[in-house]
Amino acid sequence: MAEFMGDLRRSSMCGTLRISDVGKEVTVMGWTQRRRNLGSLVFVDLRDRTGLVQVVFDDTTDEKVFEKAQNIRSEYVLAVKGKVRERESKTNKIATGEIEILADELKILSEADTTPFEILDESNVNETLRLKYRYLDLRRPSLQKNLFLRNEITKAARKFFDEHDFVEVETPMLGRSTPEGARDYLVPSRVHEGCFYALPQSPQLYKQLLMIAGFDRYYQITKCFRDEDLRANRQPEFTQIDVEMSFVEEVEDVMYPIEGLIKNVFKSAIGLDLGEGHFRTMTYREAMENYGSDKPDTRFGLKIVNCSDLFKNSEFKVFADALKIEIGPIRGSVRAINAKGLAYKFSRKELDATVEYAKTLGAKGLCWMTWAKGGEIKSSFAKFLTAEDIENIKARMGFEEGDVLFFAADKDYVVFNTLGGIRLMIADKHGLIDKDVYDILWVTEFPMFEWSEEENRYMAVHHPFTAPMNEDLELCETDPSKARAKAYDLVINGQESGGGSIRIHSRDIQKKMFNILGFSEEDIEKKFGFFVDAFNYGAPPHGGLAFGLDRLTMLLSKDDSIRDVIAFPKVQTASCLMSSAPAPVEQKQLDELYIEVKKD
Repeated sequence: MAEFMGDLRRSSMCGTLRISDVGKEVTVMGWTQRRRNLGSLVFVDLRDRTGLVQVVFDDTTDEKVFEKAQNIRSEYVLAVKGKVRERESKTNKIATGEIEILADELKILSEADTTPFEILDESNVNETLRLKYRYLDLRRPSLQKNLFLRNEITKAARKFFDEHDFVEVETPMLGRSTPEGARDYLVPSRVHEGCFYALPQSPQLYKQLLMIAGFDRYYQITKCFRDEDLRANRQPEFTQIDVEMSFVEEVEDVMYPIEGLIKNVFKSAIGLDLGEGHFRTMTYREAMENYGSDKPDTRFGLKIVNCSDLFKNSEFKVFADALKIEIGPIRGSVRAINAKGLAYKFSRKELDATVEYAKTLGAKGLCWMTWAKGGEIKSSFAKFLTAEDIENIKARMGFEEGDVLFFAADKDYVVFNTLGGIRLMIADKHGLIDKDVYDILWVTEFPMFEWSEEENRYMAVHHPFTAPMNEDLELCETDPSKARAKAYDLVINGQESGGGSIRIHSRDIQKKMFNILGFSEEDIEKKFGFFVDAFNYGAPPHGGLAFGLDRLTMLLSKDDSIRDVIAFPKVQTASCLMSSAPAPVEQKQLDELYIEVKKD
């Protein structure tokens, strides 16, 4: 549809013109990427969201128009009318490289100051500067491409949900603060003195209430907020594709339909067919013991191997002490990975650097053993090894010439985190990952509870409303450390892209969960009263999950930072460099909210 701009109407987008348009009279509008003045010729690369087109002003151009063209500078906003013609010097660097527009009318819609950096994808600009001038950064084609991809993902999701009888329902942004999650963002109430709303960490309670209300299949693409420390793939505010379904009792009842959503998204957004059949499934235990992570990247090997039994009589104190650990359900172990054929990559300096990296992952240290090709076996704990020990290690680890082994010994969760991190570091550093492959799998059978050394009690791994596996119901009371949940995460390329569970719909089981977690009747009423009361009026079996839209977009765009797929992201300090949020407010506003700010 034509767009009116003074006496000019936009008829075409810059990046859509092709050789088939030669001879057409068109009007394009956009920003000046570059201007080249050759005296009798002026070339302008004009850019809009669809791409670039070359505009030419020459001796056939009206004198006043040509004079105006000489005043064009970078990022000026222009309206140009002219005829499409074939370029003499064609280029395949841009989609419009076979044509150009010979201008006969020009209107400078807006002038621009010199920008703090060039609007180029290949420009090596400091990210702080980019984020301060985010509206300029967003003119870069790569960032626009990411946001267009994000739009395609949400379109594909909505289309899938519409075709499968889901209904989109908005849930409140202002709710009450509930425990057993991350730290809430609080919003003070002016009307209710001393009271606060909490911004939602997820719509969890509301979507379960929608199932009790009879909506059957719900979805929502919604903002969520968590006041937690940031990482490269985390933001204080993020977007979820949130789903809940009624009359589902087993994990497959949710997982299998959602596989259709993911296949739809991949096909529509990036043209990739994920094929027939279900995604692979791996239990939590398999994931932790083999990969040291509940979000395993299985695009490469470097599996973790349990060597505890090989060292049960070891005189090496580090290993012996680890194998004696018994803290509640927590145990210790000795485990290792084999970086096959990479011994030549690990000089003594590299080995020491790997040990130091292990310490950043929570380990007290890391032991190693190398076998250089044509050389001897060397080890950081060689004096504690017998010939029999070495033979046992060779057999267990498949240890051969050219290999390097890394051993971790501590509490199981420390060992898993350490070796899981080391395997990722080695794979990334030494090019073991095929970046063109999408590795997708479900992780299931998560623990219901985890032991908190700090609080000396069991805590819910997911949330208190997750249902236990039917056969583990008794274990929830007799041996909580062994109880498994009807929970599932979808992992893509070693990142959790979505997760959820079958929910508890039985009043008795829900009460039992609260008791195991140490909630008193008063606590239950105070923190979850409205939610628990709803279960008195007929709750269907239900379950669901949520996908992180930002992370999913990052994975499909193959970008390394979640900030590059969000229009206006925050930085590591949860602040916006462009708007300087958060910022102080006037005393009058604080007085209206009954708030006094304490100053150190």
